[in-house]
Amino acid sequence: MTSLTYDRYCDEILAQTDELRALLKGADLAARVPTCPDWSLRELALHVGGAHRWVGEIVRSRATEDIPAGKVPGAEGPDDDDSAALDAWLAEGTAGAVAALREAGPGTEVWAWGWERRTDFWVRRMTHETVVHRADAALAAGTVFEVAPEVAADTIDEWLRIVAFSQAGGDPEAAGLCGGGRSLHLHATDAPGAEWLIEFGEDRFTWRRAHERATVALRGSLTDVMLVFNRRLDPGSDRVEVLGDAELLDFWLERSSFG
Repeated sequence: MTSLTYDRYCDEILAQTDELRALLKGADLAARVPTCPDWSLRELALHVGGAHRWVGEIVRSRATEDIPAGKVPGAEGPDDDDSAALDAWLAEGTAGAVAALREAGPGTEVWAWGWERRTDFWVRRMTHETVVHRADAALAAGTVFEVAPEVAADTIDEWLRIVAFSQAGGDPEAAGLCGGGRSLHLHATDAPGAEWLIEFGEDRFTWRRAHERATVALRGSLTDVMLVFNRRLDPGSDRVEVLGDAELLDFWLERSSFG
């Protein structure tokens, strides 16, 4: 499994947002989101929609530096709590962001906080930002969360890249993800080839696609492995299996975050 094409990412941003919108329709927007406990469902939707509009503005203006959220038109969301207004705002912002990404195309230079300052970074980042927060909404609503295997696998690949970038940048939590002789194996039981080996070196970690014995292994469906790895499903869930040193998996999960 490899990264998706630029066009596929654009399609996924739209499709994932449509599924999020469907979840929100008829839901109690004041309900708390267990995996993002500081947010209600409405606040989660505002976060996703605001991110889409922010990225859309960065790409549309070919920004060479960060754009404060306060300078992004409409990023604060609708003026009232009306669910229909929220839905329309989400749809409009996502469509605008994807239109900007498609018009710019791959390889276009723009500001980004990550390892490459190009539209390629943002189209991938917004795909998985939307996937993971759709999972948050599904968990809050008590509905089943499903995602295409190639998207779930790429979510894991991108998350590993983010954590490695954080470690290289001196993030104090990610900096601790080291120590030779230990390893973590992710094994999706329903998707051939969807396996990752994370090895802890003396000062950093590395990863590769491999099927090898490790200090600890996380096994389950690809979607559930992705959810655990993104800290959206408890590793003690009966939906996954942890073999070996469970404390090492906990150690990884505690230190792998945006900070």
